[in-house]
Amino acid sequence: MATSIRLSRGGSKKRPYYKIVVADSRSPRDGRFIERIGSYNPLLAKDNPERVKLDADRAKHWLSVGAQPSDRVARFLDAAGVKERAARNNPSKGLPGEKAKERAEEKAQKLADAEEAAAAAAAAPAPEPEAVEDAAPEVAAEEAAAPEAAESDATGSVKSEETAEAVAEAVADEVPADATAEDATAIAEEVAEGGPVAEEAPAEEAAGEEKAEG
Repeated sequence: MATSIRLSRGGSKKRPYYKIVVADSRSPRDGRFIERIGSYNPLLAKDNPERVKLDADRAKHWLSVGAQPSDRVARFLDAAGVKERAARNNPSKGLPGEKAKERAEEKAQKLADAEEAAAAAAAAPAPEPEAVEDAAPEVAAEEAAAPEAAESDATGSVKSEETAEAVAEAVADEVPADATAEDATAIAEEVAEGGPVAEEAPAEEAAGEEKAEG
């Protein structure tokens, strides 16, 4: 029969208490055991002598007949000076798991992408200010020409008003007192065109007088 020296859990929920027992290696952890040789209370401080209690003589006996201690019990036996525990070499201890490695790789990839985007933005050529400088003289020329155009329009309006007044005065001087509306319209058109109204008017009057005498 293969025997082992191991812990058997007792106590209540969230307040564990363990017995150090010698049991058949095929028995359940908290099942039947052959002999109890100590106890372990993890709720006590590590420097408390009541934390681990062990019957060293019975432990040596069972070790001598081939009982194999569990890893936790082997630590207790080593601390009690019953059996030296061989140092275990675990090179993977403290290394991150697979998911932790994946998260680290994703974080490193995001950081690399951000650095690449920043470098590309810094290497992009800046917009040339020449186009803005070239457009400035054109805008200034348009602004300078605007007052001249307004002044030219105003001058043209004044000249047109003066011309209209002169035409009206000329028409008033050329139209005789006994002229009809049609004669006044004809005279106004001749004055506007610059024709010799003043010379033709006496001739028309003379012709009218000859017709009247005949």
